[in-house]
Amino acid sequence: MTVLITGAAGFIGFHTALRLLDRGERVVGIDNVNDYYSVALKQARLDQLLEHPGFTFHRIDLADREALPALRPELRDVDRVVHLAAQAGVRYSLEHPFAYVDSNLIGHMTILEFCRHQPDFRNLVYASSSSVYGGNTKLPFAVEDRTDSPVSLYAATKKANEHMSYCYSHLYGIPQTGLRFFTVYGPWGRPDMALYIFTKAITEGQPIRVFNHGDMMRDFTYIDDIVTGVIASLDTPADGTPPHRVYNIGNHQSEPLMRMISVLEDALGMKAVTRMEPMQMGDVKETYADIEAIRSDLGYEPTTPIDVGVPRFVEWYKRYHGIN
Repeated sequence: MTVLITGAAGFIGFHTALRLLDRGERVVGIDNVNDYYSVALKQARLDQLLEHPGFTFHRIDLADREALPALRPELRDVDRVVHLAAQAGVRYSLEHPFAYVDSNLIGHMTILEFCRHQPDFRNLVYASSSSVYGGNTKLPFAVEDRTDSPVSLYAATKKANEHMSYCYSHLYGIPQTGLRFFTVYGPWGRPDMALYIFTKAITEGQPIRVFNHGDMMRDFTYIDDIVTGVIASLDTPADGTPPHRVYNIGNHQSEPLMRMISVLEDALGMKAVTRMEPMQMGDVKETYADIEAIRSDLGYEPTTPIDVGVPRFVEWYKRYHGIN
């Protein structure tokens, strides 16, 4: 049988597809390859995936409700879905709200309907976000905490996805797992994320913008650890009533932003010029994942601290951009 991965040209989708292909799975990837960030980077990821004989790709937009159903004859063997396609970014949502409605709400419904009508369907794993915790000040964030006060439209759409999925599990018995990702980083990462932005600026001799004057903390989670959790969720479908569950998936360690910058400086052998700025609208001061639920149920255990992960990212960044 076959796994469908949406957002296959994206950061997490690319790495998840590689892991599944390496263990002998057949994978179908879909992505609209939009220009939210570098299309060249997305295409470079796809080029690697297309080297695998078990991978096929379709460029479609899930906001087009007819595009995925039109592919159903070619997707008849799909029995599992990893749904990672979404419009990401907290700050971008302040200026482009309808991109989030189209990608995150309509796109999620498109996938739910696909799964509902797919014969012998086994499991859907989908991306939520730590952003759903909003301005929550209780740390670490636990899946039982209230998530009804989002501070960005992005967060609101991700919480809506959880509700939509719960509903479809209840109505149609579709096994589903939502994963609240915490600040994912690593090789082939997104250019809109802090680590990539900082690395680019430092190597080009430009100042880095440090929000809330550096008084921020993040649960930085290395991509390999994230993929391990995604695949564990895919291999072990929810079996409750309804068969829907939500997990935090993070590193279970909240690091000061300034420490991450220090580790990055050491990896680059260069000092950053910092420009301290106030907190950005829609942002949160600290994230910290309580991972006890996914640890207990699936044996998930992150193994990569930033002292290891950041240098690996820098090594990839230099190679990809041809920096000696």
